[in-house]
Amino acid sequence: MSDYTPDPRRWKALAVTLTAGFMTLLDVSIVNVALPSIQRGIGAGAGTVQWVVSGYALTFGLVLVSGGRLGDAIGRRRMFLIALAAFVATSALSGAAPNDVVLVVGRLLQGCAAGLLTPQNSGLIQDLFRGAERGRAFGMFGAVVGISTAIGPVLGGVILALFGEQDGWRWVFYVNVPIGAVAFILAMRLVPAKAGRRTELRSEIDFAGILLLGLAVLAVLLPLVESEQDGLRRLWWLFPAALIPGVAFVWWEHRVVRHERSPLIDIRLFTSTPGYASGAALGAVYFSGFAGIWLVFALFFQQGLGYSPLQSGLSVTPFALGSAVSAPLAGRLVPRWGRKLTVTGLSLVITGIGVVALLAWRDPAANASLVLAAPLLVAGIGGGMVVAPNTTLTLECVPTRMAGVAGGALQTGQRIGTAIGTAVLAGVYRLMVTATHGNYPASLAIAMLCSAGFVLIALALGAGELRARRAQRSAERLQDVTYAAPSE
Repeated sequence: MSDYTPDPRRWKALAVTLTAGFMTLLDVSIVNVALPSIQRGIGAGAGTVQWVVSGYALTFGLVLVSGGRLGDAIGRRRMFLIALAAFVATSALSGAAPNDVVLVVGRLLQGCAAGLLTPQNSGLIQDLFRGAERGRAFGMFGAVVGISTAIGPVLGGVILALFGEQDGWRWVFYVNVPIGAVAFILAMRLVPAKAGRRTELRSEIDFAGILLLGLAVLAVLLPLVESEQDGLRRLWWLFPAALIPGVAFVWWEHRVVRHERSPLIDIRLFTSTPGYASGAALGAVYFSGFAGIWLVFALFFQQGLGYSPLQSGLSVTPFALGSAVSAPLAGRLVPRWGRKLTVTGLSLVITGIGVVALLAWRDPAANASLVLAAPLLVAGIGGGMVVAPNTTLTLECVPTRMAGVAGGALQTGQRIGTAIGTAVLAGVYRLMVTATHGNYPASLAIAMLCSAGFVLIALALGAGELRARRAQRSAERLQDVTYAAPSE
């Protein structure tokens, strides 16, 4: 790190790249509230329209690791600009789609562009920042991840209210075009050209690894994104089938390393990089509980209580507000508090979600949005203390040359966790609605308890990592005393 010279434009560059990253993550959830409008506007069936959401999530998750590796190999600035241009173009294509087929194709391509762009953010933070500044930068990144996921339904409802139900859904996509164009121009000026390194694709990119990992991730994600269309029952066999390309991928990556070539993912990242494997597992499990609740809340408020999309989105804004306040602060405190931040944050999330479940069980239908606001705020404050610190601690020992692929792998776990959580929690909610003959509050309570269960597992992982770090520090102190003794 002795050759590190802070770039004077680094904070401005971060603001630009995070704006683009915000758009890509926002598009994961913003479209949910627009699905009825899309059905009316294009006349598509429910199964086809579901792929407007599922297709984006699928291709997003498929290319994250490959996008990170491309950024490591050919330069993060170049990869960021290419992916951002593609995201703007595919957003325009989706907005202008004349029929459902073009819209689904546009969303699949848009997901690819988002997956190529997103890992450049964590890679650029690794390149441009060091020490406490890196914690602050990841705090801002964590705020973007948390807020974009939570605020998507709100912005979607606002856009539909402004532009109308018939064609308002088109502006859900069109809004990316001017923002993305401005971000592209600013990135050309502010993101350092030296970010990342440029090499020959043929010698650096592990195409066989990309194919094998893509097949494994596809086999896991496809049944989950098709869960609305009975995908878990029809495609369950893909889960065990994923083991074949998964095992082959691990074998191939070891072989690539032995032959001293560049792997897609150096498996030693998980086995020899302190904190990476446990942090990645914690993030995936946490996102299963955290990201899965938004569809459940949308179903509860809109179908159960008859709220409009905008009212439904506004009802969950306390969580986004809590995350917006706590994430930047948590980023500053990472060097001092370390894993204690994520353990504290996860405890707050469990408390907030648990209180939501308790209040929902008591049937607060008359003023549900007000009754649930305080516990959602507490959960949001806790959530802001999880994503950013966990990202910082997971990537802190990763070599800069692997920052892109490490960030991509971390976020692939988060996307898989999101898919699992959404399928499980929404499935539990619908099952309970049927079993209780339309008791929506009780169904929400059970779904929230399932969410709390996922977060409790993440808390156990965080507590285990905290104990391991404390034991390591104690061993290092003991070793220092042992070495110092002869000279005293």
